[in-house]
Amino acid sequence: MSTHLVTDTAVDKTRLDSSRDAVWLRLSATLTDEVPVIADREDLLVTIAPGAGHGAPACYFPHHATIEIDGTHLGTVDPATMTPDRLGDRARYATAWGLLTHECAHARHSVWEPPHDAPPGAVDAAMLLEESRIEANQIRRRPDDRHWLRACATHLILADTHANDPTRAPSMTPHAAAHAAALLLARTDAGILTPDETKIVGNVVDSLLGTSTLDELRDVWLAAHHVDDGDADTMIDLGRRWCEALGTDPDRPSPTAGAGGKEATPGETGPPSPLASAIAVAAARTAVAVATEDAPADPATAEADAANAERQAQQDAAKAARKVFSAIGGPRTGKTTITGTRPPTGQERAAARRLGRALSTAGIRDRVATKTTSPTPPGRLRMRGALAADAQRAAGALPTAEPFTRTTRRIAPSPPLRLGIACDVSGSMSAFAGPVASAAWILNHAAHHAEIPAAAATVIFGNRVRAITRPDSAPAHVTEFDADDNYEDIPRAIDALDGALDLYRPAAARLLVIVSDGRYRHDPRREGQRRVDRLRANGCAVLWLAPDSPRVEPLHGVTVHPLADPTATAHAIGHAATAALRAAR
Repeated sequence: MSTHLVTDTAVDKTRLDSSRDAVWLRLSATLTDEVPVIADREDLLVTIAPGAGHGAPACYFPHHATIEIDGTHLGTVDPATMTPDRLGDRARYATAWGLLTHECAHARHSVWEPPHDAPPGAVDAAMLLEESRIEANQIRRRPDDRHWLRACATHLILADTHANDPTRAPSMTPHAAAHAAALLLARTDAGILTPDETKIVGNVVDSLLGTSTLDELRDVWLAAHHVDDGDADTMIDLGRRWCEALGTDPDRPSPTAGAGGKEATPGETGPPSPLASAIAVAAARTAVAVATEDAPADPATAEADAANAERQAQQDAAKAARKVFSAIGGPRTGKTTITGTRPPTGQERAAARRLGRALSTAGIRDRVATKTTSPTPPGRLRMRGALAADAQRAAGALPTAEPFTRTTRRIAPSPPLRLGIACDVSGSMSAFAGPVASAAWILNHAAHHAEIPAAAATVIFGNRVRAITRPDSAPAHVTEFDADDNYEDIPRAIDALDGALDLYRPAAARLLVIVSDGRYRHDPRREGQRRVDRLRANGCAVLWLAPDSPRVEPLHGVTVHPLADPTATAHAIGHAATAALRAAR
């Protein structure tokens, strides 16, 4: 039976002295305030102090609704500095918090009590199964508690098996093997430990018990993981099955001398058994793995970090916009060069008008249904309301019931549109420089023809980012450029458009159009994806116009549309823009 589930009502709780243990009393009160959320109970008390726990790292008194934790498991943490109400602080004393979580799991789920006439051996086996059962149930309710249960698993396992105690370490017996299996292998199937951490124990247990017996025991603990908290009969039956699988008498208590089933001679030492060594190795592996894991994030801290990251992103975008849009066109020398301008063709003008009409409806929201009631027609008569009105009249009261209902549907007003266009001028786009220039002009000029308030801006990106048009102007000419750069600065291009058009701000329908084949180096691709993810999370749609090329690698989460002849596909681009905007809602 576990040493930290104290069912003996004769055992007294640890009591603290108010003058000598003031710091521990304050910490105990603070932990008491936290356990209702973890245990889903309001009546629990917590005592933490060095020496508490009655010889175990922690224990739970069901009849006193009290949890005790040995304060030595805080390690070097000063109890006066602990603020467990802050989730981010709990990682400093993960072991102690894990012990508290484990005992809270007992308090919440160990509610069944063995009948007075239950076989002692079956009861002991059922109590052993209880260790993994309550942890399995705890992480079903609170998945994040898995980290804390892992953090204390090493201490609980070593305390329950005495694997590090030469005088009480488990020996190579079937009982010791079954005991280790219930504490380690069952925790693996419960989802607390991992197979890699407990594999070494499984090998030793299998060699002692045999595969068939171990499979029988596994069936028992897997069944226990799904037993209702108050089902004592089923737990006792599983305890009997455990004893039968091991060939022991359920009417006799299980061996209690260590886990090995033999009485240890005081002072007797010797090399640890392979089972004891395996348990120690598994415990050490778990401790190392837990040390490298991230603790569950504090929602308040995560929210603050996200807000700070968003503010920084907005500042970076505004800075990029000021620099990029300070000089339209830029010099015609160096990389990311603009070669000149030309008048738009008639086909391009017609395509811009068609696309403008499509953009006029791209941001229209769905029809909104509004249901109203009325004491008089028109509308659909509801008999319940009519009877209520009749009853009110019969009682001499002024009728207040409104038995007629009517549904009105209308289209919500179209929001304004902000359109950002980023054109790739890296070397892989050299064959598409002409269509890209045409598409950029058509998209930007389409915003001028839209019947809703619209603002658009265009940049090209390669080694650098250069602005083609500002948000407050419509391009009169088609800007042409070379596409021979050996880099793709898409993160800066997105930042510049975001800063110029406020693409992150949900006050308008927002669309970012990227004209590119997506063949980027690792860093710009990673940073570009991060910016696209941020804008999409803020409700900005992203449309990717992909050239007719077999090697197109768009970023994740975008709406992709092939770009052939921009003048011939303006209507299709409008449909794609509408689909992207609707998907972003």
